[in-house]
Amino acid sequence: MIYGRYGRVLGIVLAGGKGERLMPLTRYRSKPAVPFAAKYRIIDFALSNLVNSGLYSIYVLVQFKSQSLNEHIERGWQFGGAMRGRDLFVTTVPAQMWTGNHWYKGTADAVYQNLHLITLFDADHVCIFAADHIYKMDVEQMLQFHVDTDADITVAAKTINASEASAFGCVGVNDQGQVTAFVEKPENPPHIPGKPGQSYVSMGNYIFKRKILEEALILDATREDSVHDFGRNILPAAFGSSKVMAYDFSSQVLPGKDRPYWQDVGTIKAYWESHMDLLKHPSDLTLFNFHWPIRTVSYADPPGFTYPSKGQDCSVVGTLRAEGSQILGSTVHRSVLSRNCIIHPGAILEECLIGQGVIIGEKCKLRKVIVDAHNAIPPGTVIGYNPEIDAERYHYDEASGVTVVPMPSIQLRSSLEMPNTAMGIQMGNGEFD
Repeated sequence: MIYGRYGRVLGIVLAGGKGERLMPLTRYRSKPAVPFAAKYRIIDFALSNLVNSGLYSIYVLVQFKSQSLNEHIERGWQFGGAMRGRDLFVTTVPAQMWTGNHWYKGTADAVYQNLHLITLFDADHVCIFAADHIYKMDVEQMLQFHVDTDADITVAAKTINASEASAFGCVGVNDQGQVTAFVEKPENPPHIPGKPGQSYVSMGNYIFKRKILEEALILDATREDSVHDFGRNILPAAFGSSKVMAYDFSSQVLPGKDRPYWQDVGTIKAYWESHMDLLKHPSDLTLFNFHWPIRTVSYADPPGFTYPSKGQDCSVVGTLRAEGSQILGSTVHRSVLSRNCIIHPGAILEECLIGQGVIIGEKCKLRKVIVDAHNAIPPGTVIGYNPEIDAERYHYDEASGVTVVPMPSIQLRSSLEMPNTAMGIQMGNGEFD
């Protein structure tokens, strides 16, 4: 555990995002609960970073459509028996309207409404991390930097080309790495001193001294013009009066000859591209570093299975597969197969993401398609070859050319139809996905 030389350290994971740009994958689930890499959820990366770093006191702040996220954390992220205690927990915290009859107004308001948790834990430092990015980092290295520089606030900053930085919240720094500006999606991003053409973008991960965090949140809560967001309000208001340092993410050193990785997967295009990057060998994001494992729920599903069927041979290349996936006499190239999906004979899949429990019928042809969980694609279906037809039948993402087959609507046993609501789908096995 990292406690002791750093005092008492509390982790808070912000997991309440709607993920509207990831629709329809977020129609029935929050963004941190969206599946990733065959067997994981997006939030698994944030939680794995904290636990792998030795930080075992974690509150997960949830809000929108959080049922599947709650179940996921309950099933896979609990310390059991003698391991559970005051300093050993991963606990979900729903919006409880402590400050009025409203949801969390923003990321800062979410923490503000739960200041009592920080008090009860008696934290000295608070690590506030995003749950909706795919990233691998050693949090202790950032915490060590935070303590060594005696920072009031430390912001994780990723170096990217200045020409690409205008799509992000940018961080300006001086020669010592102290923050001098926060600019949201600027036309002319500030350059890093000594690194012309390079800019820092905020990763949405912060470490606060407790006193500074409390003061900043209480002050922000009184401002009617605030949207109560860390990136837009708290940090821009802080660097003038507090010592705010930028932590260079590229300085990370991970065990197992691994490299630090961070990617915002907030759009269908970025989500699909991140999976395609994952299928490269070697990949910038490896899942096979046993010194820095990405942890998740384990299920009692059978192994994956590949077998010729109905006179059709199998061809499987560059494919990531989860437990229970079956490839029967079909072709699957550069694709991701989630748990318990079945690819029937004669089907051809290229650069596809297949969700849990999906059945792909015989002689289907799919290219650049995301099929969300629990769908059954009828035999002979062709998707991904005609954008106009795909746009009429499914969800076609023009920015990426990817077609998304949404999760099917809720099915009732009676003849009545479910009203058009945001209600999630409950499958026969009782799982919400």
